[in-house]
Amino acid sequence: MAGSRSTDAEGDQGAALGLIADHTIDTSAQGIARAISGLITAGTIRPGDQLPTIRTVAARLRVSSSTVSAAWRLMQNHGVISTDRRRGTLVRSARGSIEGRYWQVPVPQGTLDIDLSTGTPDQTLLPDIGAVLHRIHADVAVGSYLDSPVLPELDAELRRRWPFEPEHITVVDGAQDALDRLIRCIVQIGDKVIVEQPTFPPLLDMLELAGAEVIGVELDDEGLAIDALQRAVAFKPSAIILQPRAHNPTGISMSPQRAHKIATTLGPDTWVVEDDHSGDAAGVELACISALRPQRSVLIHSYSKSHGPDLRIAAIGGAAAPLRTLERRRSLGPSWTSRLTQKILLEMLTDPEITAQVRFAAKTYQQRRQDFVSALARHGIELRVGAGLNIAVPVHDEQLAVVYLAAHGIGAAPGRPFLVEAIEQDFIRLSIGSFHGDPETLAATVADAARAGIV
Repeated sequence: MAGSRSTDAEGDQGAALGLIADHTIDTSAQGIARAISGLITAGTIRPGDQLPTIRTVAARLRVSSSTVSAAWRLMQNHGVISTDRRRGTLVRSARGSIEGRYWQVPVPQGTLDIDLSTGTPDQTLLPDIGAVLHRIHADVAVGSYLDSPVLPELDAELRRRWPFEPEHITVVDGAQDALDRLIRCIVQIGDKVIVEQPTFPPLLDMLELAGAEVIGVELDDEGLAIDALQRAVAFKPSAIILQPRAHNPTGISMSPQRAHKIATTLGPDTWVVEDDHSGDAAGVELACISALRPQRSVLIHSYSKSHGPDLRIAAIGGAAAPLRTLERRRSLGPSWTSRLTQKILLEMLTDPEITAQVRFAAKTYQQRRQDFVSALARHGIELRVGAGLNIAVPVHDEQLAVVYLAAHGIGAAPGRPFLVEAIEQDFIRLSIGSFHGDPETLAATVADAARAGIV
């Protein structure tokens, strides 16, 4: 019986070896990993199957064992396979972890008096959707699954507002949905992708699940630091994903000069995805790379922070190819964002009173930032004002700082989940846009938290 099981396993490995050889066109480490991952995704190689040995695959593909080892490491790092000394290399039943960095950020709801960990807008500053609902007629129902994903009137209004002439515009269920769907369209396992360091934790989770090799580029006051970007571009990234304004967590907005410099630094084949997640709530003008190279770029504009998170709606505009691919893939699932929701957004965008409310909210967020930064300066912590809802505060020890603030009834997000790789300076993120208390009292407590652990 033992001999029979051994023969069966050898037969399965032989079949897998043939499949790998037949489907591997690119024999680089990334190409091998991509081919095997594709076979796993298709169900041709199944969870629990044992892969052939590295030496056997190398001999069949006529490459070095080190190349196949690199492919194995790449797949193992991204949860595709696992290695056991006794059982060999096995296909995992699931890739990655659903928990990831994102769920390390917010504190449990309702546990603290002042929760500045969430990154959500101030509910009191959002437009009242009730008046809009009363005047919407039930004439937006769709009678066919083949209708356009975007209401024609909303398409026209979005194009009127867009900072450049997009080849195509589509609508999805918020900025995170847009990022997830775009990554699936333009990123393959082993691809190198540039992001900001620090950046939005769910983005790192998404790229990890996609099997990308993430390259973090630090920021200065105007956006991505050009010297660091030039070093990253030497690795020939397939994509760069960044936040052009009101960066989360720092609040930095890219200057027009920096946008131009980044556009000229990138290679012609690199995709640019810009996540304008704060949208009309940012309170500062948008400078974007997409306007400078629209044939290889897409811009996401979210309406969650400006018009209401429960709308769950964001527009994506730019190069047609990835957006049409996104729509085709989406047609296999939800197909479109509710036309009723689109109609609500259209009514809100064309309502002068709501437009004024959104502008007032943006000014209020900016004033709150200014007041808090000024108060912090009086306690010895100098920061740029920035824009948007979030601000990063340097601290001596982020864990001690978060615990200190929690002990004083204040929720803060630790900095580590925002990082591609560790940096020397610890920090915490505060969603200062939702704070409407006394900035001086908050600044004093935050300053004490920042120094916690200093001997």
